Amino acid sequence: MTEHIRDTTVLITGSTDGIGKQTAIKLATLGATVLLHGRDKRRGTAVLAEIQKATQNPHIDLFVADLSSLTEVKALAQEVRSKHNRLNVLINNAGIYMKDRVLTTDGLEMTFAVNHLAPFLLTYSLLDLLKQNAPARIVNVSSVAHQRGSFDVKNLQGERKFSPYGAYALTKLANILFTIELADRLVGTGITVNCLHPGVIGTKLLRQGFNIDGDPLEDGAETPVYLATSPALEGITGRYFVKKHEVKLPTHAVDKRDRSELWRVSERLAGISWQSRWPQ
Repeated sequence: MTEHIRDTTVLITGSTDGIGKQTAIKLATLGATVLLHGRDKRRGTAVLAEIQKATQNPHIDLFVADLSSLTEVKALAQEVRSKHNRLNVLINNAGIYMKDRVLTTDGLEMTFAVNHLAPFLLTYSLLDLLKQNAPARIVNVSSVAHQRGSFDVKNLQGERKFSPYGAYALTKLANILFTIELADRLVGTGITVNCLHPGVIGTKLLRQGFNIDGDPLEDGAETPVYLATSPALEGITGRYFVKKHEVKLPTHAVDKRDRSELWRVSERLAGISWQSRWPQ
């Protein structure tokens, strides 16, 4: 990881609102080149201008994509690769909380598609660019909700039983299982992969999903920024952090069989093969 944040390019999904936006502001203030992502071009353009003005950093770019669509996730990666030959950090931050079981255009359950499958596919699609710029970092935003996530390969998309919190908690557990499995697979590449709980932060997701408010957005951005930039984390991979400190994960969040099964199912649903592109 470069010691000079001004030489660092960071892509943050879901960065036109909430924790993602605050993370973008902090990184832009430090001088990084920040690649914003959002679903709405008008909103994204306004946020881009706002961050440039607030930070006096002209090196901000915007990418628009709906992460519920596998086609748009792949197009997002392709657009990033076509416009930028540098990517040092990928922060998979975007997340949703759905009160009902809704299917995407690909026929996938929405929470699972956006919170897990999108970062799985986006990371796959950008890995070559990250490898070219190694040492590089992947940061996955999970949640303390993972503690109540239940891994059932026959109910990953609420096929048998759906509950809003159950679906959300499962995807936050999936973020961690993915992080640890990917970290293992990338040993020796110069790419580290870590995940985090940002805190109970007053985001739109928290208010809509849980009808409560939380801590300031600035607090929520602290750990993602730390994992993206801290020299103390060079070479540290496959870990889970809360308030910038590593926290030991419960057994069910590191289960090797579940990691393998989730990986297999995710490859099938995304229509990709990591092994064929990046043999271990």
